[in-house]
Amino acid sequence: MGSRVRVWLNRTYAENVFFMDQLRSNPQHRAVEIHATHGDPDSPVLAAADTAEPEPEGLSPRAYVEYALDMCARRAIDVFVPVLHQDAIVAQRAEFAALGTALLAPPAEAVAVFHDKATAYQAVEAVGIPVPPWWRVRTEEELVAAVEELEAAGQRACFKPAAGAGGVGFRVITRTPFSLMHLNGFPSSYVPLELVVQALRAADEPVDWLVMPHLGQPEVSVDCLTGPDGRVRMAIGRTKNGRRRGFTLDDAWIEPARLLAEAFGLHYLSNIQFRMYGDEPVLMDVNTRPAGGLHQLSQCGVNAPWAAVQLALGEETGEVVPPFLGQDYTVVSGPRPVRPVSLPPHRADAPVPTLSAVPAPITESASALSSTPITESASALSSAPVEATASAVSAQAGTAATAATATA
Repeated sequence: MGSRVRVWLNRTYAENVFFMDQLRSNPQHRAVEIHATHGDPDSPVLAAADTAEPEPEGLSPRAYVEYALDMCARRAIDVFVPVLHQDAIVAQRAEFAALGTALLAPPAEAVAVFHDKATAYQAVEAVGIPVPPWWRVRTEEELVAAVEELEAAGQRACFKPAAGAGGVGFRVITRTPFSLMHLNGFPSSYVPLELVVQALRAADEPVDWLVMPHLGQPEVSVDCLTGPDGRVRMAIGRTKNGRRRGFTLDDAWIEPARLLAEAFGLHYLSNIQFRMYGDEPVLMDVNTRPAGGLHQLSQCGVNAPWAAVQLALGEETGEVVPPFLGQDYTVVSGPRPVRPVSLPPHRADAPVPTLSAVPAPITESASALSSTPITESASALSSAPVEATASAVSAQAGTAATAATATA
Protein backbone atom coordinates (compact mmCIF):
# COMPACT_ATOMS: atom_id res chain seq x y z
CA MET A 1 0.00 0.00 0.00
CA GLY A 2 1.54 3.32 -1.08
CA SER A 3 1.38 6.72 0.53
CA ARG A 4 -1.85 8.71 0.81
CA VAL A 5 -2.94 10.46 -2.39
CA ARG A 6 -4.53 13.90 -2.08
CA VAL A 7 -6.98 14.74 -4.87
CA TRP A 8 -8.84 18.04 -5.42
CA LEU A 9 -12.01 18.45 -7.47
CA ASN A 10 -12.94 22.08 -8.02
CA ARG A 11 -16.45 23.23 -8.96
CA THR A 12 -17.78 20.13 -10.70
CA TYR A 13 -20.86 18.09 -11.51
CA ALA A 14 -22.98 16.54 -8.76
CA GLU A 15 -22.54 13.11 -10.34
CA ASN A 16 -18.84 13.25 -9.52
CA VAL A 17 -19.70 12.01 -6.04
CA PHE A 18 -19.40 8.62 -7.73
CA PHE A 19 -15.98 9.57 -9.16
CA MET A 20 -14.95 10.19 -5.54
CA ASP A 21 -16.43 6.89 -4.36
CA GLN A 22 -14.42 5.02 -7.00
CA LEU A 23 -11.17 6.72 -5.98
CA ARG A 24 -11.68 5.52 -2.41
CA SER A 25 -12.54 1.97 -3.52
CA ASN A 26 -9.44 1.64 -5.70
CA PRO A 27 -8.13 -1.92 -6.27
CA GLN A 28 -4.73 -1.07 -4.72
CA HIS A 29 -6.48 -0.14 -1.43
CA ARG A 30 -4.50 3.10 -1.51
CA ALA A 31 -5.54 5.76 0.99
CA VAL A 32 -7.12 8.71 -0.83
CA GLU A 33 -7.93 12.08 0.72
CA ILE A 34 -10.39 14.12 -1.34
CA HIS A 35 -10.72 17.87 -1.17
CA ALA A 36 -13.67 19.60 -2.87
CA THR A 37 -14.63 23.20 -3.54
CA HIS A 38 -17.85 24.52 -5.01
CA GLY A 39 -19.93 27.64 -5.39
CA ASP A 40 -23.09 25.84 -4.28
CA PRO A 41 -22.95 25.19 -0.53
CA ASP A 42 -25.39 22.30 -0.92
CA SER A 43 -23.52 20.47 -3.67
CA PRO A 44 -23.28 16.78 -2.74
CA VAL A 45 -19.60 16.75 -3.70
CA LEU A 46 -18.87 18.89 -0.65
CA ALA A 47 -20.55 16.39 1.66
CA ALA A 48 -18.76 13.48 -0.01
CA ALA A 49 -15.30 15.04 0.36
CA ASP A 50 -12.92 14.65 3.29
CA THR A 51 -12.48 18.43 3.43
CA ALA A 52 -14.58 21.09 1.74
CA GLU A 53 -14.42 24.84 1.13
CA PRO A 54 -16.59 27.40 -0.65
CA GLU A 55 -15.16 28.78 -3.87
CA PRO A 56 -14.64 32.52 -4.30
CA GLU A 57 -17.02 34.25 -6.67
CA GLY A 58 -16.21 36.88 -9.26
CA LEU A 59 -12.60 35.93 -9.94
CA SER A 60 -11.11 36.44 -13.38
CA PRO A 61 -9.60 33.31 -14.95
CA ARG A 62 -6.06 34.42 -14.01
CA ALA A 63 -7.14 35.27 -10.46
CA TYR A 64 -8.77 31.86 -10.23
CA VAL A 65 -5.47 30.24 -11.25
CA GLU A 66 -3.74 32.09 -8.41
CA TYR A 67 -6.44 30.85 -6.03
CA ALA A 68 -5.94 27.29 -7.32
CA LEU A 69 -2.17 27.46 -6.94
CA ASP A 70 -2.57 28.63 -3.35
CA MET A 71 -5.07 25.82 -2.70
CA CYS A 72 -2.71 23.17 -4.06
CA ALA A 73 0.15 24.51 -1.96
CA ARG A 74 -1.89 24.72 1.26
CA ARG A 75 -3.48 21.29 0.82
CA ALA A 76 -0.40 19.56 -0.65
CA ILE A 77 -2.56 18.36 -3.54
CA ASP A 78 -1.08 15.50 -5.57
CA VAL A 79 -3.69 15.42 -8.36
CA PHE A 80 -6.01 18.30 -9.34
CA VAL A 81 -9.08 17.51 -11.50
CA PRO A 82 -10.11 20.92 -12.87
CA VAL A 83 -13.53 21.54 -14.42
CA LEU A 84 -14.18 25.24 -13.80
CA HIS A 85 -11.64 27.39 -15.72
CA GLN A 86 -9.96 24.28 -17.09
CA ASP A 87 -8.48 26.23 -20.02
CA ALA A 88 -6.81 28.84 -17.82
CA ILE A 89 -5.53 26.23 -15.37
CA VAL A 90 -3.91 23.91 -17.91
CA ALA A 91 -2.15 26.88 -19.51
CA GLN A 92 -0.17 27.15 -16.25
CA ARG A 93 0.64 23.44 -15.90
CA ALA A 94 4.30 24.13 -15.12
CA GLU A 95 3.37 26.30 -12.12
CA PHE A 96 1.29 23.47 -10.66
CA ALA A 97 4.02 20.93 -11.39
CA ALA A 98 6.49 23.10 -9.47
CA LEU A 99 4.24 22.62 -6.42
CA GLY A 100 4.16 18.85 -6.93
CA THR A 101 0.58 18.90 -8.30
CA ALA A 102 -0.31 16.93 -11.44
CA LEU A 103 -3.24 18.21 -13.51
CA LEU A 104 -5.65 15.49 -14.57
CA ALA A 105 -6.55 17.32 -17.78
CA PRO A 106 -5.28 17.50 -21.38
CA PRO A 107 -2.64 19.98 -22.58
CA ALA A 108 -3.70 23.56 -23.23
CA GLU A 109 -3.62 23.08 -27.02
CA ALA A 110 -6.15 20.23 -26.90
CA VAL A 111 -8.45 22.09 -24.50
CA ALA A 112 -8.39 25.14 -26.80
CA VAL A 113 -9.35 23.12 -29.89
CA PHE A 114 -12.41 21.59 -28.26
CA HIS A 115 -13.55 24.65 -26.33
CA ASP A 116 -15.12 25.93 -29.55
CA LYS A 117 -17.28 23.41 -31.41
CA ALA A 118 -16.80 25.03 -34.82
CA THR A 119 -13.02 24.93 -34.44
CA ALA A 120 -13.32 21.33 -33.25
CA TYR A 121 -15.40 20.22 -36.24
CA GLN A 122 -12.92 21.77 -38.67
CA ALA A 123 -10.00 20.12 -36.88
CA VAL A 124 -11.47 16.61 -36.70
CA GLU A 125 -12.60 16.70 -40.34
CA ALA A 126 -8.95 17.29 -41.24
CA VAL A 127 -7.98 13.94 -39.69
CA GLY A 128 -10.79 12.07 -41.43
CA ILE A 129 -13.47 11.84 -38.73
CA PRO A 130 -17.00 12.45 -40.11
CA VAL A 131 -19.03 15.35 -38.71
CA PRO A 132 -22.60 16.42 -39.51
CA PRO A 133 -23.32 19.41 -41.77
CA TRP A 134 -23.10 22.58 -39.69
CA TRP A 135 -23.43 26.33 -39.95
CA ARG A 136 -22.05 28.91 -37.54
CA VAL A 137 -24.69 31.63 -37.13
CA ARG A 138 -24.67 34.98 -35.34
CA THR A 139 -27.64 36.77 -36.86
CA GLU A 140 -31.30 36.24 -37.69
CA GLU A 141 -30.53 36.08 -41.42
CA GLU A 142 -27.82 33.43 -40.99
CA LEU A 143 -30.10 31.34 -38.76
CA VAL A 144 -33.04 31.39 -41.18
CA ALA A 145 -30.78 30.58 -44.15
CA ALA A 146 -29.29 27.55 -42.35
CA VAL A 147 -32.70 26.29 -41.22
CA GLU A 148 -34.18 26.63 -44.70
CA GLU A 149 -31.25 24.77 -46.27
CA LEU A 150 -31.64 21.89 -43.83
CA GLU A 151 -35.40 21.75 -44.27
CA ALA A 152 -35.02 21.74 -48.06
CA ALA A 153 -32.90 18.60 -47.63
CA GLY A 154 -35.62 16.98 -45.51
CA GLN A 155 -33.79 17.53 -42.22
CA ARG A 156 -35.01 18.99 -38.91
CA ALA A 157 -32.76 21.81 -37.72
CA CYS A 158 -31.40 22.28 -34.21
CA PHE A 159 -28.91 24.66 -32.64
CA LYS A 160 -26.60 24.90 -29.63
CA PRO A 161 -23.96 27.35 -28.38
CA ALA A 162 -20.63 27.14 -30.19
CA ALA A 163 -18.99 26.98 -26.76
CA GLY A 164 -20.54 25.20 -23.81
CA ALA A 165 -20.82 21.92 -21.95
CA GLY A 166 -23.46 19.24 -21.97
CA GLY A 167 -26.86 20.00 -23.44
CA VAL A 168 -27.04 23.58 -22.16
CA GLY A 169 -28.68 25.80 -24.77
CA PHE A 170 -29.63 22.95 -27.12
CA ARG A 171 -32.94 23.51 -28.97
CA VAL A 172 -34.76 21.88 -31.88
CA ILE A 173 -36.40 24.21 -34.42
CA THR A 174 -40.05 23.63 -35.28
CA ARG A 175 -42.45 25.46 -37.60
CA THR A 176 -45.41 24.70 -35.34
CA PRO A 177 -46.87 28.00 -34.02
CA PHE A 178 -46.64 28.54 -30.28
CA SER A 179 -49.81 27.28 -28.62
CA LEU A 180 -51.15 25.56 -25.52
CA MET A 181 -49.52 22.42 -26.86
CA HIS A 182 -46.17 23.91 -25.80
CA LEU A 183 -47.51 24.64 -22.31
CA ASN A 184 -48.93 21.22 -21.58
CA GLY A 185 -46.81 18.56 -19.93
CA PHE A 186 -43.10 19.01 -19.25
CA PRO A 187 -40.97 21.74 -20.88
CA SER A 188 -39.65 20.69 -24.27
CA SER A 189 -36.47 21.40 -26.22
CA TYR A 190 -38.63 22.18 -29.28
CA VAL A 191 -39.01 25.89 -30.02
CA PRO A 192 -40.89 27.61 -32.88
CA LEU A 193 -38.62 29.34 -35.41
CA GLU A 194 -40.76 32.47 -35.16
CA LEU A 195 -39.97 32.87 -31.45
CA VAL A 196 -36.26 32.33 -32.00
CA VAL A 197 -36.23 35.01 -34.71
CA GLN A 198 -38.09 37.43 -32.42
CA ALA A 199 -35.54 36.82 -29.66
CA LEU A 200 -32.66 37.49 -32.05
CA ARG A 201 -34.25 40.76 -33.20
CA ALA A 202 -34.62 41.90 -29.60
CA ALA A 203 -31.10 40.84 -28.56
CA ASP A 204 -28.51 43.50 -27.72
CA GLU A 205 -25.64 41.50 -29.21
CA PRO A 206 -25.10 38.69 -31.72
CA VAL A 207 -25.37 35.07 -30.67
CA ASP A 208 -22.76 32.42 -31.44
CA TRP A 209 -24.59 29.23 -32.36
CA LEU A 210 -24.04 26.12 -34.42
CA VAL A 211 -27.00 25.00 -36.54
CA MET A 212 -27.04 21.39 -37.71
CA PRO A 213 -29.47 18.56 -38.46
CA HIS A 214 -31.13 16.86 -35.51
CA LEU A 215 -29.07 13.66 -35.35
CA GLY A 216 -30.55 10.22 -34.83
CA GLN A 217 -29.99 7.59 -32.17
CA PRO A 218 -28.17 5.66 -30.92
CA GLU A 219 -25.95 8.11 -29.08
CA VAL A 220 -22.64 6.58 -28.08
CA SER A 221 -20.34 8.27 -25.57
CA VAL A 222 -16.85 6.78 -25.67
CA ASP A 223 -14.90 7.26 -22.45
CA CYS A 224 -11.19 7.37 -23.23
CA LEU A 225 -8.17 7.14 -20.96
CA THR A 226 -5.01 8.42 -22.64
CA GLY A 227 -1.56 8.59 -21.09
CA PRO A 228 0.69 11.66 -21.22
CA ASP A 229 2.65 9.75 -23.87
CA GLY A 230 -0.40 10.11 -26.16
CA ARG A 231 -1.28 6.40 -26.17
CA VAL A 232 -4.87 5.38 -25.42
CA ARG A 233 -5.12 2.88 -22.56
CA MET A 234 -8.93 2.54 -22.52
CA ALA A 235 -11.85 3.24 -24.87
CA ILE A 236 -15.31 1.98 -23.89
CA GLY A 237 -18.59 3.14 -25.39
CA ARG A 238 -21.73 3.84 -23.36
CA THR A 239 -24.82 3.57 -25.54
CA LYS A 240 -28.09 5.50 -25.16
CA ASN A 241 -31.39 4.95 -26.92
CA GLY A 242 -34.49 6.21 -25.20
CA ARG A 243 -34.41 5.01 -21.61
CA ARG A 244 -32.24 2.00 -22.44
CA ARG A 245 -28.50 2.20 -21.86
CA GLY A 246 -25.70 -0.25 -22.43
CA PHE A 247 -22.05 -0.68 -23.39
CA THR A 248 -20.18 -1.38 -26.62
CA LEU A 249 -16.71 -2.10 -27.95
CA ASP A 250 -17.82 -1.88 -31.58
CA ASP A 251 -15.09 -0.47 -33.84
CA ALA A 252 -17.60 1.83 -35.57
CA TRP A 253 -17.49 3.97 -32.43
CA ILE A 254 -14.25 2.98 -30.73
CA GLU A 255 -11.78 3.44 -33.58
CA PRO A 256 -12.68 7.07 -34.43
CA ALA A 257 -12.60 7.90 -30.72
CA ARG A 258 -9.13 6.36 -30.35
CA LEU A 259 -7.92 8.22 -33.45
CA LEU A 260 -9.25 11.51 -32.13
CA ALA A 261 -7.84 11.06 -28.59
CA GLU A 262 -4.37 10.23 -29.92
CA ALA A 263 -4.33 12.79 -32.75
CA PHE A 264 -5.19 15.70 -30.45
CA GLY A 265 -3.47 14.56 -27.26
CA LEU A 266 -6.57 14.22 -25.09
CA HIS A 267 -4.54 13.10 -22.10
CA TYR A 268 -6.16 11.43 -19.12
CA LEU A 269 -9.97 11.27 -19.22
CA SER A 270 -12.04 12.51 -22.15
CA ASN A 271 -15.48 11.75 -23.49
CA ILE A 272 -16.19 11.61 -27.23
CA GLN A 273 -19.82 11.53 -28.35
CA PHE A 274 -21.28 10.21 -31.59
CA ARG A 275 -24.75 10.05 -33.13
CA MET A 276 -26.15 8.87 -36.44
CA TYR A 277 -26.46 11.03 -39.55
CA GLY A 278 -28.44 8.77 -41.82
CA ASP A 279 -26.60 5.46 -41.74
CA GLU A 280 -23.25 6.92 -40.68
CA PRO A 281 -21.90 7.57 -37.17
CA VAL A 282 -20.71 11.19 -36.92
CA LEU A 283 -19.00 13.17 -34.19
CA MET A 284 -21.38 15.16 -32.01
CA ASP A 285 -19.18 16.55 -29.22
CA VAL A 286 -15.86 16.17 -27.39
CA ASN A 287 -15.46 16.78 -23.66
CA THR A 288 -11.93 17.31 -22.37
CA ARG A 289 -12.98 16.29 -18.84
CA PRO A 290 -14.34 13.16 -17.16
CA ALA A 291 -17.95 12.56 -18.17
CA GLY A 292 -20.64 12.74 -15.50
CA GLY A 293 -21.60 9.15 -16.34
CA LEU A 294 -18.04 7.78 -16.21
CA HIS A 295 -18.80 5.81 -13.05
CA GLN A 296 -21.23 3.67 -15.06
CA LEU A 297 -18.20 1.77 -16.41
CA SER A 298 -18.07 0.08 -13.02
CA GLN A 299 -20.83 -2.11 -14.49
CA CYS A 300 -18.07 -3.48 -16.74
CA GLY A 301 -15.61 -4.07 -13.91
CA VAL A 302 -13.58 -0.92 -14.69
CA ASN A 303 -12.44 1.80 -12.28
CA ALA A 304 -11.52 4.56 -14.74
CA PRO A 305 -11.07 7.41 -12.20
CA TRP A 306 -8.40 5.50 -10.29
CA ALA A 307 -6.59 4.45 -13.49
CA ALA A 308 -6.46 8.13 -14.51
CA VAL A 309 -5.03 9.15 -11.12
CA GLN A 310 -2.38 6.44 -11.47
CA LEU A 311 -1.31 7.84 -14.85
CA ALA A 312 -1.24 11.37 -13.43
CA LEU A 313 1.07 10.11 -10.66
CA GLY A 314 3.39 8.56 -13.25
CA GLU A 315 2.30 4.98 -12.57
CA GLU A 316 1.66 2.76 -15.59
CA THR A 317 -1.75 1.09 -15.85
CA GLY A 318 -1.26 -0.96 -19.00
CA GLU A 319 -4.26 -1.52 -21.24
CA VAL A 320 -7.52 -1.11 -19.33
CA VAL A 321 -9.80 -3.72 -20.89
CA PRO A 322 -13.23 -4.47 -19.44
CA PRO A 323 -13.40 -8.11 -18.26
CA PHE A 324 -17.05 -8.13 -19.39
CA LEU A 325 -19.72 -5.76 -20.69
CA GLY A 326 -22.48 -5.07 -18.21
CA GLN A 327 -26.10 -5.78 -19.05
CA ASP A 328 -28.46 -3.08 -20.27
CA TYR A 329 -29.72 -0.71 -17.62
CA THR A 330 -31.55 2.53 -16.97
CA VAL A 331 -30.92 5.54 -14.74
CA VAL A 332 -33.27 6.34 -11.84
CA SER A 333 -33.41 9.11 -9.26
CA GLY A 334 -32.45 8.71 -5.61
CA PRO A 335 -31.07 10.59 -2.59
CA ARG A 336 -27.53 11.72 -1.90
CA PRO A 337 -26.47 13.47 1.33
CA VAL A 338 -25.56 17.15 1.56
CA ARG A 339 -23.70 18.82 4.44
CA PRO A 340 -25.69 19.16 7.69
CA VAL A 341 -24.83 22.87 7.67
CA SER A 342 -24.29 24.86 4.50
CA LEU A 343 -20.88 26.37 3.91
CA PRO A 344 -20.97 30.17 4.12
CA PRO A 345 -20.63 32.11 0.86
CA HIS A 346 -17.04 32.98 0.03
CA ARG A 347 -16.15 36.42 -1.28
CA ALA A 348 -12.98 36.82 -3.31
CA ASP A 349 -11.64 39.33 -0.77
CA ALA A 350 -12.43 37.23 2.30
CA PRO A 351 -10.16 34.62 3.95
CA VAL A 352 -11.02 31.06 3.01
CA PRO A 353 -12.53 29.11 5.92
CA THR A 354 -11.17 25.58 6.27
CA LEU A 355 -14.04 23.27 7.14
CA SER A 356 -13.94 19.52 7.42
CA ALA A 357 -16.77 17.82 5.60
CA VAL A 358 -18.84 15.27 7.45
CA PRO A 359 -18.10 11.82 6.01
CA ALA A 360 -21.03 10.86 3.83
CA PRO A 361 -22.60 7.41 4.01
CA ILE A 362 -22.68 5.73 0.63
CA THR A 363 -26.27 5.42 -0.48
CA GLU A 364 -27.92 4.27 -3.63
CA SER A 365 -28.31 7.05 -6.04
CA ALA A 366 -29.70 8.46 -9.16
CA SER A 367 -27.10 7.75 -11.67
CA ALA A 368 -25.53 5.26 -9.35
CA LEU A 369 -27.59 2.88 -11.44
CA SER A 370 -25.56 0.27 -9.71
CA SER A 371 -26.78 -3.01 -11.01
CA THR A 372 -30.37 -1.90 -11.54
CA PRO A 373 -31.39 -3.59 -14.79
CA ILE A 374 -34.46 -2.53 -16.70
CA THR A 375 -37.29 -4.87 -15.82
CA GLU A 376 -40.25 -3.26 -17.54
CA SER A 377 -40.77 -6.04 -20.05
CA ALA A 378 -39.42 -9.50 -19.49
CA SER A 379 -39.92 -10.47 -23.10
CA ALA A 380 -38.02 -7.45 -24.37
CA LEU A 381 -35.05 -7.74 -22.06
CA SER A 382 -32.31 -10.27 -21.56
CA SER A 383 -29.75 -10.72 -18.84
CA ALA A 384 -27.15 -11.81 -21.39
CA PRO A 385 -24.03 -9.60 -21.69
CA VAL A 386 -24.19 -6.82 -24.26
CA GLU A 387 -22.67 -7.93 -27.54
CA ALA A 388 -20.17 -5.42 -28.89
CA THR A 389 -21.55 -5.27 -32.42
CA ALA A 390 -23.08 -2.55 -34.53
CA SER A 391 -26.46 -4.28 -34.55
CA ALA A 392 -26.47 -4.52 -30.76
CA VAL A 393 -25.60 -0.85 -30.36
CA SER A 394 -28.85 0.32 -31.90
CA ALA A 395 -30.80 -1.84 -29.46
CA GLN A 396 -28.82 -0.90 -26.40
CA ALA A 397 -28.31 2.85 -26.45
CA GLY A 398 -30.01 5.38 -24.03
CA THR A 399 -31.10 8.99 -23.58
CA ALA A 400 -28.98 11.76 -22.27
CA ALA A 401 -31.37 12.23 -19.34
CA THR A 402 -29.48 12.16 -16.08
CA ALA A 403 -29.97 13.38 -12.57
CA ALA A 404 -29.18 17.06 -12.08
CA THR A 405 -25.47 17.37 -12.69
CA ALA A 406 -24.97 20.99 -13.68
CA THR A 407 -22.33 23.10 -12.04
CA ALA A 408 -23.33 26.17 -10.11
